[in-house]
Amino acid sequence: MNQLSLNLVAIGIFTITMTSLLGPLVNLSPLVPTIATAGVLGLATLDTLSWRGQGSTLLLDWLAGFSAGHRDRVIRHEAGHFLVAHQLGIPTTGYTLNAWDALRQGYPGQGGVRFDSTELETAMQKGELLDRYCTIWMAGIAAERLIYGNVEGGADDRQKLRGLLAQLGLPPTEREQKERWSLLRAKTLLEAQISAYEALMTAMTQGASVEVCNEAIAQHLLQAA
Repeated sequence: MNQLSLNLVAIGIFTITMTSLLGPLVNLSPLVPTIATAGVLGLATLDTLSWRGQGSTLLLDWLAGFSAGHRDRVIRHEAGHFLVAHQLGIPTTGYTLNAWDALRQGYPGQGGVRFDSTELETAMQKGELLDRYCTIWMAGIAAERLIYGNVEGGADDRQKLRGLLAQLGLPPTEREQKERWSLLRAKTLLEAQISAYEALMTAMTQGASVEVCNEAIAQHLLQAA
């Protein structure tokens, strides 16, 4: 059972426990917490076995979507990936800003920026291209740190980077160094093009196409030049 499902089970059990304790005070039937317990556990099991955790992801994403601050942070995170990929010559093929949009487009998970990964196998042999992908993966974290001073997302990004570096056989110390270097490089690239970053943010907030987003970046990169 994935962590999201476990968290939902924990919340459900806590709520059910409180209902059991307070039920007698409000004349609530003991059958209610019993049925609720069975329902929560059944849904969590179904989500894990049949939906691969997507149900809990969708629910939590929907709840988080009520927070304007959370939505803004997600867009800023994904805009960091998008802009750095553009600067490093890796084409962006699409993006989603929440799990519901990702599901509608046929992609599991919480959404994000999608890249042309046809060169990724080559990247496993060529250091320069590998460095570009590592920098792009760390760009969302760099964007959050740059704007907010802290990081809430990016666990999947770190996992992708660390998984690839481990697959390549790099020792732990070298993997840590490359992760730190990629984060620093991404932050430097974003800082150098803040106006393009803000223009991209606006376009993504409006749900603009990848083509329109690229045009917004290009206009401000030309202005900076």
